[in-house]
Amino acid sequence: MPLFLVVVVRSVISFFSLLILIRIIGKQQIAQLTFFDYAVGITIGSIASTMSVQINENTFTTMVGMATWALLAIILEFFSLKSKKCAQIIEGKEEIIIENGKILEEHLKRSRITIEEVLSELRSQGIFNIQDVEVAIYEPTGKLSVQKKAYKNPVTIKDLNLVPEYEGLPKNLIMDGKIQQDQLKKLNLTKAWLLHQLNKNGIDDEKQVFLAQLDSSMNLYVDLAGEGPSFVIDTKNEGGKA
Repeated sequence: MPLFLVVVVRSVISFFSLLILIRIIGKQQIAQLTFFDYAVGITIGSIASTMSVQINENTFTTMVGMATWALLAIILEFFSLKSKKCAQIIEGKEEIIIENGKILEEHLKRSRITIEEVLSELRSQGIFNIQDVEVAIYEPTGKLSVQKKAYKNPVTIKDLNLVPEYEGLPKNLIMDGKIQQDQLKKLNLTKAWLLHQLNKNGIDDEKQVFLAQLDSSMNLYVDLAGEGPSFVIDTKNEGGKA
């Protein structure tokens, strides 16, 4: 078999082997990976790439190596779920680094992060004054969780004793010039009603519309294709039916 075909076959095998093992281990968002998860993922990926291009390596033994790493990760994850102490050893534990506007320097040292990194992370969350921080916790994932002091939190509807109207998700009635008949049916609307709303605003063909969404207040948002404008049609005065 030609060398390039050998590489192709081995690459396919390593690709699907890696996919299966990662699925077995479990998926997490990249932002939530601990250092342990990251190290395991990098190692298994490196073994897979070795199997792909290092044709002098035995395919079966390389797959055994990948499987062993995956199995160890699964076993340690199991013990982490059963024991909090084990989880802290493997994945680390959270560390309070700011409390009531005061930086806890010893905790910074234990977490091995600098004050510059902390300030940068605070700025990325819109906090420029440490005095505004009630608590900041350095998570095992490397993320900084911040609770602002009460006076810095924005006023909410609950604070004003207001009851908001239910909005729900808008329904896509037209997508890329195609009318979504299933959505119209769910809303007990017709294609004729939709075209009537468009015709009132000078649109004689649904293909001119890139996106049309109807919200719970019967406001029809229309975004025309290409460089066309977007606008909102108030349809509730017509009862919403053709």
